[in-house]
Amino acid sequence: MQKYVCSVCGYVYDPANGDPDNGIAAGTKFEDLPDDWTCPVCGAGKAEFEKE
Repeated sequence: MQKYVCSVCGYVYDPANGDPDNGIAAGTKFEDLPDDWTCPVCGAGKAEFEKE
């Protein structure tokens, strides 16, 4: 699965891990994240993420 990097802080969203602290299960593709999901490190929106 494709990883995505936050262009603001460098956080890497890895679908294999999800974002369990924010209710995102492992195996959740970036495209399937809720529209209001934000970077757990800096709070940037999905639009600030780029494919790794």
